[in-house]
Amino acid sequence: MRRVVITGIGALTPIGNTYSNYIEGLKTGISGAGPITKFDASLFKVKFACELKNFDVEKYMNRKEARRLDPFAQYAMIVADEAVLHSGLDLEKIDLDRTGVIWGTGIGGFETIEHDITEAAHWTGDPRYSPFLIPKLIGDIAPGHISIKYGFRGINYGTVSACASSTHSIIASFDYIRMGRADIMVTGGSEAAITKASVGGFSAMKAMSERNDDPDTASRPFDKDRDGFVLGEGAGCVILEELDHARKRGATIYGEVIGAGMTADAYHMTAPHPEGLGARNVMSLAIKDAGIHASDIGYVNVHGTSTPLGDIAETKAIQAVFGDSAYNLNISSTKSMTGHLLGGAGAIEAIACVVAINEGFIPPTINHFTDDPEFDNKLNFTFNTAQEKKIDFALSNTFGFGGHNASLIVKRFKD
Repeated sequence: MRRVVITGIGALTPIGNTYSNYIEGLKTGISGAGPITKFDASLFKVKFACELKNFDVEKYMNRKEARRLDPFAQYAMIVADEAVLHSGLDLEKIDLDRTGVIWGTGIGGFETIEHDITEAAHWTGDPRYSPFLIPKLIGDIAPGHISIKYGFRGINYGTVSACASSTHSIIASFDYIRMGRADIMVTGGSEAAITKASVGGFSAMKAMSERNDDPDTASRPFDKDRDGFVLGEGAGCVILEELDHARKRGATIYGEVIGAGMTADAYHMTAPHPEGLGARNVMSLAIKDAGIHASDIGYVNVHGTSTPLGDIAETKAIQAVFGDSAYNLNISSTKSMTGHLLGGAGAIEAIACVVAINEGFIPPTINHFTDDPEFDNKLNFTFNTAQEKKIDFALSNTFGFGGHNASLIVKRFKD
């Protein structure tokens, strides 16, 4: 099969609004959490989230364009722009019919759904819906807008698998290139779900941390006192390209995608399999697909949402797959810094794996205060401080409500 490399990256996260700023945030181990400013959360049980910082959409597009896009699509356009620029693609010299876009989002236009439909419910007389209502709220509109802007006429659609959405989009793009159906794919995911309905809904499920007195440290993966995830927002994008195609145009190569796995827990709507069966299977499939040994992997960016059940199940899965080599691994959850970007999580966490390979450090799991006796304390969770380490292979896990599991393996590029 054809080899697939990464030639461009874009990131918009609660700890950095560009790829380079995101690298700095990962290295310094900052928290992106703080009080919610997008709406009055004073009556909500959860009053904090990981919002984007110093973000003004009009720095990226004009007001008219912005008003026609839900924030999740705005974020998608912004990171796609950064990734395309970063890749050095010359649109006049590539085959636009073999350049596609696959984009993941767990929810899509949540703000549009909440605002426009809720407002309409209170109207009397002739209801006047916006002609942009449907195009703003549907999840597949983001890849549509990206393709229209650049003229990419290849494969184009959206993926929806809750929090695994953007990893599934990257895996699909990887597969299409290695099977010969595309030469270049713009892929990733975005989410903009810090809204009243989203915060209220997740809170009602008891899924989110309620540490309102200390939001900076609320996301505590693997800590004894973890009490749920912290909601985040943003987007991540990678340009995937067939190796020979990238070489011919003299592209800078940031890593190689070499393997992927996809499974289902087939267990519960929201809870993971207690022994991490689906997670174990998906990592094993990704390692087999990559044609490497588990012991070759130096870093696992875990799903690690800071929920009581999820962190334990994933750790059990890692130990089952890696055996004794698990003790040589670095494990970390970058959600401790960014919060949980839902459908956008897999993209920014795959990028974190590329950062680890290229920059020579493992991003930390911040906010660790108390060891949990349910975890093997011989495992290296990279607590609190980034660790310098040269690695050649990294694995990224993302799991979604519904039991969707996706794993992706990236490699340091070598000819």
